[in-house]
Amino acid sequence: MSVSLSLAAVGIGTTIPLTLTAIPLWLVYAAVTGTIAMGCWVLAHECGHNAFHPNRRIEGVVGFVLHSTLLVPYYSWARSHAVHHAHCNHLEGGETHVPPRASSPQGQAMEHLQRKLNRRLFGIISLFNHLIIGWQIYLFSGATGGEDYGFPTSHFWNGAPFTNGKRELFPASFRHLMVRSNLGLIAMIILLITAGSYFSPLRVLCLYGLPYVVINIWLTTYTWLQHTDRNIPHFSDETWSWSKGALQTVDRPYGGILNLLHHGIGSTHVCHHINSTIPHYNAWRGTALLRQRFPDLVRYDSTPIPQALWRIATTCGTVYQDATDQAFYYRTSKDDKPQMECCG
Repeated sequence: MSVSLSLAAVGIGTTIPLTLTAIPLWLVYAAVTGTIAMGCWVLAHECGHNAFHPNRRIEGVVGFVLHSTLLVPYYSWARSHAVHHAHCNHLEGGETHVPPRASSPQGQAMEHLQRKLNRRLFGIISLFNHLIIGWQIYLFSGATGGEDYGFPTSHFWNGAPFTNGKRELFPASFRHLMVRSNLGLIAMIILLITAGSYFSPLRVLCLYGLPYVVINIWLTTYTWLQHTDRNIPHFSDETWSWSKGALQTVDRPYGGILNLLHHGIGSTHVCHHINSTIPHYNAWRGTALLRQRFPDLVRYDSTPIPQALWRIATTCGTVYQDATDQAFYYRTSKDDKPQMECCG
């Protein structure tokens, strides 16, 4: 469904004229096509978890083709994403959306920025950094990665200068899969350049580039909201465990249409972190069972998505250690207490 709808949407896009008066149509095209194509991203994500097809060869081909088409280094992403699942909400060993401690140089810079800017401006900058350029910065430099992997890390090369950490995010034995991921990206870039020379660069930019931006907005929106909020604890080596980390994931209300198009990725994510090999069509039943059996452990936040996104963008900068449970929480200032709302 995701692939066929995406192709149909692109086909419709080929009929939109490249004129200034057509800008509103192109914006609608970008929003609709990017939203639909995000479903392809999620299917490739399932392939990376061995949750798509029992035949691993078929699964690998599907994931590689879909992610390469979306300019995602499939095998490199699968590796870092597996690390994310293995060390969720772990400050040292986690991966993606790992917050800076207030005592770290990055945290101190973030605190300074929050003090200098008003709340609205800080939120706008945070939204831009995460939703517009955050995915690319993460792939190229490892921004928001775990402390132990050092900075920078890269999804495209695991040699110098990307070997500065206590742990290797991409070990030397992974080099051949990283190269294979890069070859998929090169093939897609060559295809786009060829299409641009045959049709026009502007046509390709509008047809592919605009939805690409929207896909990445959805991607970072989902992942940011799944693992971030003022009442979500992060843990250090001394207090972290796999179960504690996995259960800090949050399910949120995306509505029937988005859940259909995106295979429930944002509304069944706690279940996904408990068992990432469950296919998306079974994750709904798994989520219902988890909420029934463990209502106090499964986090669900009913806040509307735009409101939750703005709250997180404006208040979640750095984390401080709480004296009571020794976990680390986002706070708007050093003296604020973390809000421990009941999400179960």
